[in-house]
This record gives sequence, structure tokens and C-alpha cells, in this order.
Amino acid sequence: MSITEVPDLAPETTLTLPETAERVLGNGLTVIAVHRPSVPLVELRLRIPFAKADVATASVLSQTLLAGTADKSMVDIAAELQAVGGGLSAGADPDRLLIAGNSLAEGLPYVLDLLAEVLTGATYPSVEVTTERERIADRLKVAAQQPAHLVARAVNKRVYGDHPYAVQTPEAEDVLAVGTPELAALHGGRLHPRGATLVIVGDVEPQAALDACERALAGWNGGGDEITLPPIPKLVTGPLTLIDRPGSVQSSLRIIMHGVPRTHPDSAAQQLANLVYGGYFSSRLVENIREDKGYTYSPRSSVEHSLAGTELSISADVATEVTGPALWETWYEMGRFATVAPGKEEVEQARRYALGTLRLGTSTQAGLAGLVSVLAGYGLRLEWLTGHATRLAEATVDDIARAAANYFAPAKSVAVVLGDASAVTGPLSAITEITSADAGA
Repeated sequence: MSITEVPDLAPETTLTLPETAERVLGNGLTVIAVHRPSVPLVELRLRIPFAKADVATASVLSQTLLAGTADKSMVDIAAELQAVGGGLSAGADPDRLLIAGNSLAEGLPYVLDLLAEVLTGATYPSVEVTTERERIADRLKVAAQQPAHLVARAVNKRVYGDHPYAVQTPEAEDVLAVGTPELAALHGGRLHPRGATLVIVGDVEPQAALDACERALAGWNGGGDEITLPPIPKLVTGPLTLIDRPGSVQSSLRIIMHGVPRTHPDSAAQQLANLVYGGYFSSRLVENIREDKGYTYSPRSSVEHSLAGTELSISADVATEVTGPALWETWYEMGRFATVAPGKEEVEQARRYALGTLRLGTSTQAGLAGLVSVLAGYGLRLEWLTGHATRLAEATVDDIARAAANYFAPAKSVAVVLGDASAVTGPLSAITEITSADAGA
């Protein structure tokens, strides 16, 4: 083989799943244990429903949950975790609070005991709360000057209106107003096991892991009612929304469409359609506005599943002087894709990429734990992956063409541009109707 020849791809193999066990504890917590003995470690993911939680309080809670209990300081908790080669962290979004951790396999009981102590007795010490909320507020003040943050806020407001998804980041002043009483109230009302899922993946026997979880967490309980999100509102198309950022040398382009959830029959075709359009480096969008025209470095499209609905998004950051042409070419590729069936070769290339990344996502303990936790949040289990892999393998060119027409048509989209209005209004007005909005909206 010469140095310029590219070797053939390896043949496709059947997706195999590891041994899994599941148990619902008496307090309502669902525990899923997966045997993955590749390394002597264990990963855990605790997903707690957090819909409609106040975003400022939730942001502080996620960063101070491990700040102390009645018997342990933050330093004590960290030291005990380090003693078993482990760690715990927490984060929140509009759907869930996620506590993630890992340790040596033999340290799992100790991590579970610490987790139980935090869940049942976190005290949110005022000194740590003050330090953390100031750090979060400072980070938010910096983010408020960044284009990505500004355009994301504008998109959420434009797309979601009065839905809880419309506000996903708090104001700095709201964060600074959060104290121990607010954190304790949110913890007491929302951190309960009913509807929560704990995933354990690693070098552990699944039934033994379930037993360890039951011993450590059977006493976890809490009050509060189960809170669900309404479906995301129907996408209301209309004029392009222009957010003025005076003096900006770049424009941030965002185009949003509604998609279908993982469980929909079109989900696999939608995923492949997204890849063909802009979901990876060999896509049409990258070929057009990056490789051919040089308008941007990293344009992309993505499928973003949330509990209340699925969103398809297209994004590109371009130089101010090419804002109009870049948007036009992005729409052109959408229109071409929605009306002309893709080629068999580009579909096969996207298919191989999708199936490969599916296997890659399950190849490590951390990746597998994250995937199982995400699926559990939608009421799915790991076995769903085998069916999804089959659907990806069997989706036809016609299936993908239909998905492109249903979900990538420009007429079904909403566009938002953040940039210097004095420089981009003219070019944008030549190709579409515009409405203006404030960057702080």
C-alpha cells in the first residue's frame, strides 16, 4: 500500500451490550447497575428531576451541595473521596440535577455512603455559599459580554416564549441573593428519590452493586410533589431576529427547527439527515461555508433532545462583512437538502459515522454511564441502543430525504443573528425581513 492510499474501513459489527441489572428501591429510587470490568473503577450518575426549579437557586445548589453536612466539612468530604480514588460533582439544567462520581471499584460503598449523607443532610454552610455564589456571579458577568451567551439567551426567548426553557441562565444579582435558607428549601422540596435514577457502571457485579445502593440509600427520602414540564410551544416562524452588538467584528448566526424525540420512528433518519447537512466535518454545510467559501471555521448543526421536546439547531460565527452571504448559503443548503434527495454515498458515510460514534460512546465506563443516565431520563434502557443501531443501519435514502423535507425546510425555521446592526442590517434586509431585539432580552 502506498502512503497516499487510505485503508478500507473495518467491517460493521453487531452492537453488544454488557450485563445489566435494575431494581426500584422502596423509596422509589430506580438503580441500574452495568457490568463493565475494563478497568478496576466504577462510575455513578444520579439523575434527579429538576423541572421548573429556580435557575439562580439551582445554580448555587449544584455547586454547594457537597459543601458540608452536620458531621463533615467540604474538606472532609473531599478527603474521604480521595481516599478511595474518587470524586463527586453536581450540575443542573432545566430538566435535571445530575450528581456524577467515580472511584476505585472497591470504594463504591464509601462513595454511596457519602452520597447518602449529602442527600439527606447537606447543610449549605453560609461561608461556602457566599464564596460560591460570588464565583458564579463573576462568571455570569463575564459570560454576559460573550457573543455565545448573548445569542443563546436571545434564541431561547425567541423559541420558547413563556416556557421554562426560555430562561436557562440566571442573572448575577439573582445569584447573589441566594442564601442558605433558599438552598435548604429547594433541597427539601426537590431532592427526593421518587422519579430519580442512579446508574452504576464498572468493575462490579450488578446484583452486588444494587445491594450496596439499597444499604446506603434506602433511608433517603424527601418531600415535594413531582413536577413535569409542558411540551415546548409550537415554533412560530416570522422575521429574522437581529440582536445589535455595536462594533462586533463577527456575527453569530443561529437557525432553529423543531425535531422529533428519540422514540419517534423518524429519529434515526433525523440523526442521519443532521449529519449529512451539518452534523460532522464531512457535511454539506462545512463543505460550503467553510471549505469552499471560507466564511467560518466551525459551522455545525445538531439534534438536541430535552424532556419537553427536540430542537434542531444550526450555528455559525462569521465575519461581519459576510453575514448576509453566509446566512444565504446556509438557507440555500437547507432548501437544497429539503427538496433534493441526498446521494447514496454521502448517506453511507454519515451512517458509518453514526454507528461508529454509537459504539465509541459505549466504549468507556464514563461514556456508558452518561449514556445510560440520559436514556433513563427519557424512560429508555440500554437495550434501546440495539434497536436504534438497527434503525440507523436500515434507514434508506428515501427515509433521510423525507426527514430532510420535514425537519430542515427553511420555511419551518426561526433565525436569530447577533452582530453589528449598523453593518449587517442592509445585507440581511436584502434577503429577508428583519425585526430587532435587545441583547438583554
